[in-house]
Amino acid sequence: MDLDKKIELIKGNTQEILTEQELKEKLNKKKQLSSYYGTAPTGRYHMGYLVPLSKLFDFDKAGIKNKVLIANIHAALDDLKTPWEKIDFVGDYYQKCIELSFPWDKKPEFIRGSSFQLTKEYQLDVLKLSTLSTVARTTRAASEVTRMKNPKVSELIYPIMQSLDEEYLDVDIQLGGVDQRHIFVYAREYLPLIGYQRRIEIMTPLIVSLKGPGVKMSASVPESRILVHDSEEMIKKNIDNAYCPIGSTLDNPILQLTKFIVFSVRQKLKIERDKKFGGDVTFNQYSELEKRFIEKKIHPSDLKNTLSRELITIFSKARNYFDKNQDLIPKK
Repeated sequence: MDLDKKIELIKGNTQEILTEQELKEKLNKKKQLSSYYGTAPTGRYHMGYLVPLSKLFDFDKAGIKNKVLIANIHAALDDLKTPWEKIDFVGDYYQKCIELSFPWDKKPEFIRGSSFQLTKEYQLDVLKLSTLSTVARTTRAASEVTRMKNPKVSELIYPIMQSLDEEYLDVDIQLGGVDQRHIFVYAREYLPLIGYQRRIEIMTPLIVSLKGPGVKMSASVPESRILVHDSEEMIKKNIDNAYCPIGSTLDNPILQLTKFIVFSVRQKLKIERDKKFGGDVTFNQYSELEKRFIEKKIHPSDLKNTLSRELITIFSKARNYFDKNQDLIPKK
């Protein structure tokens, strides 16, 4: 695959790359790049978390070696969203959700944060960066990711450790949602201060709440999200009740789920309709579907029915597994 095609693949469905020029230079210099996506195992796993992960399909096609960090220690650092005694339990749950949620051709390599973040070398680097970082700077870095209601010292350590993960995982790229931007910029500023190279940071959009504009999909707000192991009935109910104004693409969660989840897995999408409403129609690209939706030639109810069908199919493995293993699902 030539350079331009690789860059096109990598850029698809992203919101920002720091920086595209560095990405081009890396692709020219190295035979194979490597990336990591990190997720702190807190709460139940919903479909909004899968937007960055869906990029790993494109990364794989572009020849990038992918790692997924189950950042179990980070889950406790963030105001004890997951208690220390449960970080491995919830970490196992997150890994299983990721493994079962997509039809992986090549599964990414899974790594636990606790497997390297407790070493003497890593902790010494944490202390080194802490002596260079002001409270104001680390607060800003953590502000979009950690709870920060009554900030704990651990929430300021969070961005320091996430930055160091890039070095200790030995990757060229960190991938995450655009809410990670402050931490990504912090990493680019501070890693060189202790002799480490800055990495390429690639950010994907966030899926809005099913309730509509204003907030992102959240594990703590049941009516805002769909869990990867929700029942067929729950998926249909949540999709049917979701915000989806006719002809509007602005902060439309139904279109976003279709674009970032369904089209990342499927090569085409078939909308089934009664003949009196135009009959069935198949789209080979998301842009074609969006155009017809804007033109009000696709009704929200038809799109919702199609999305429900696709999500029920795509996530059948996760649903079937957790139906039989309810004890492996966190209580909240």
